[in-house]
Amino acid sequence: AELKKNNIRVEVDYRAEKIGYKIREARNERAPYILVVGEKEAENKEVAVRSRKNGDEGSISIDNFIERIVKEIESKER
Repeated sequence: AELKKNNIRVEVDYRAEKIGYKIREARNERAPYILVVGEKEAENKEVAVRSRKNGDEGSISIDNFIERIVKEIESKER
């Protein structure tokens, strides 16, 4: 919801598949970022980030991720 509020395009996968399968599928679709939110991340208002460019980047706060993506989008628009 926070991402959509900031006009960041998001797809959520609610299927009951294993997480590894979902990540592999997202990679095959060439998603620039894959965010994983489990119970721990939700409690801490964090997301586990995997980027196509850098691979597994660990967990960061959702606010920091949004700030980073907004800057990235703005730099591409220039």
